[in-house]
Amino acid sequence: MGEAETIGHMRRPNTRQSIAEWLRALGLQPGTLVLVHASLSRLGWVCGGPVAVVQALLDVVGPAGTVVMPTQSGDYTDPALWQEPPVPPAWVPVIRETMPAYDPLLTPTRGMGAIAETFRRWPGTLRSAHPAVSFAALGPDAAAITVGHRLEYGLGERSPLARIYERGGSVLLLGVGYDRNTSFHLAEYRAPGTPERTDASPLLEEGRRVWRAYSDLALDDEPFAAIGVAFEATGAVRLGPVGAAEARLFGQRAAVDFAERWLREARGGVL
Repeated sequence: MGEAETIGHMRRPNTRQSIAEWLRALGLQPGTLVLVHASLSRLGWVCGGPVAVVQALLDVVGPAGTVVMPTQSGDYTDPALWQEPPVPPAWVPVIRETMPAYDPLLTPTRGMGAIAETFRRWPGTLRSAHPAVSFAALGPDAAAITVGHRLEYGLGERSPLARIYERGGSVLLLGVGYDRNTSFHLAEYRAPGTPERTDASPLLEEGRRVWRAYSDLALDDEPFAAIGVAFEATGAVRLGPVGAAEARLFGQRAAVDFAERWLREARGGVL
């Protein structure tokens, strides 16, 4: 849907203030630690675009709250593994040799949307050190959430996801589905049966660019939509509109624990 058509379907524009009102009605409260996955286009036309959305989130959680967003750079991985799109085999050594080293301040997000990319560059925001699956955070818990993000098993126990889990944080899906719920990946690490794989990324080590291989799991978000439907049926999710989008707010710990049980059962494991 183009911008003119979007405007034609709306009775009034979305603003920083109206988005904040909807978020409060959904149940987002001051002082919350919240991991946000958001689609700007699903909200409808927003006065101020992604800047207004970030401002609204910060308005609602207030100075005692912490906002976190995934700021992943999926192109900072081994090009031999790329599928969306793949590259010719002859390109692989060239890319490995010339790709700039990951820099939390400079490396852009890929496929995360305008809101996450805007938030990545927000004054005072901290970004974790993983070259492919980083997170950015702003607020009192930002340093604790982003520090120590391990290269190996990047969405596991040494990741911002696990730090949010420890602190009882929430997840906000703003115009996106459960297939975008990164927290379910933490459950994949905790449920036996996820296969291993090796990836690689360009890093700076002692001021020198290096191409570093590392171990991880072959994560699969294909079952996330089904997990989300089953989790929502428990009544643990608050649903409501934010602009033209459908939004969902829920506790991250409850979602991860549910997903781990679901995966164990699906894989024939013991609860």
